[in-house]
Amino acid sequence: MAGTSEIERGPVATLRRIAFLMERQREESRRIEAFRNAARTILPLAEEDVRRRAEAGTLTELAGIGPSTAAVITDACRGVVPERLVALEKTAGPLATGGEALRARLRGDLHSHSDWSDGGSPLEEMAMTAMELGHAYLVLTDHSPRLRVANGLSAERLTRQLGVVDAVNEHLAGTFTLLKGIEVDILDDGSLDQTPEMLGQLDVRVASVHSKLKMESAPMTRRMIGAVRNPHTNVLGHCTGRLVTGNRGTRAQSQFDAKAVFTACAEEGVAVEINSRPERRDPPTKLLELARDLGCLFSIDSDAHAPGQLDMLDHGTARATEAGIDPDRIVNTWERDRLLAWAASRL
Repeated sequence: MAGTSEIERGPVATLRRIAFLMERQREESRRIEAFRNAARTILPLAEEDVRRRAEAGTLTELAGIGPSTAAVITDACRGVVPERLVALEKTAGPLATGGEALRARLRGDLHSHSDWSDGGSPLEEMAMTAMELGHAYLVLTDHSPRLRVANGLSAERLTRQLGVVDAVNEHLAGTFTLLKGIEVDILDDGSLDQTPEMLGQLDVRVASVHSKLKMESAPMTRRMIGAVRNPHTNVLGHCTGRLVTGNRGTRAQSQFDAKAVFTACAEEGVAVEINSRPERRDPPTKLLELARDLGCLFSIDSDAHAPGQLDMLDHGTARATEAGIDPDRIVNTWERDRLLAWAASRL
């Protein structure tokens, strides 16, 4: 998304830009939601109605508009860049350096969440932001049913979501594609937490371990290899499950035979995810280099749970560049049709 040097922003675009930059900097979600709610509140209103309310000082009479968001709207209506936006833009440089050339080659992102599961925004907003970032595609990968803490989608809910995705793509008319996906839990026995019939309707499937992360190495290895060998699996998500920083605290990486797991990935054509969330940095550098040496494909993903987090790919591209990974082995440098052909090749 461009900065304030762009042509004058209207109030909705200004509110969205502020929310985007706050999300990008991982600010508190409740404060961010105030700006997104305000944008949704005024979006259906006529421009002249918003301007009249701004001039009369009655914006706060609208549900979802508070004093701070009203001030932003008023400034935008007057053609003034709000001070809050000016301050945010000043700190909106690259999130990580060293991977700029690779970042420019990325065509999309294979791991994102919406408010259908544990994300913070509607899938339409996620798609719009991805398009504004220059992506050709975004894979929507909300959680699977057994991850109840993340409001995982049953087959019935996922079916409904696919209809919404179809409607979004019809509206976008080929300028950008929201791809149908899932972050499907790898269960204790290595099976996937969704029906084969449902998985077969999706474009891309990210398989991740979210439970029993302290399982002993041998059963964890069997579990992960079982998922990798499943023909529906395209990407092995955040493989160690570790947390190195952030408000959730830290968590040690899961123990497994990485050589065996990554060999299976290389044999099956399953991409190892380079998760760009700064609290994950997964896989760790030694495992990333091992996967490289074993011939694995990779996917650099944001794992975004809010629109602004879609821009966290800088972290992943910096790590991939440092590890010397050939860009053509990174599946989201590929054009959409090549990506889809790869994702369907084992079915």
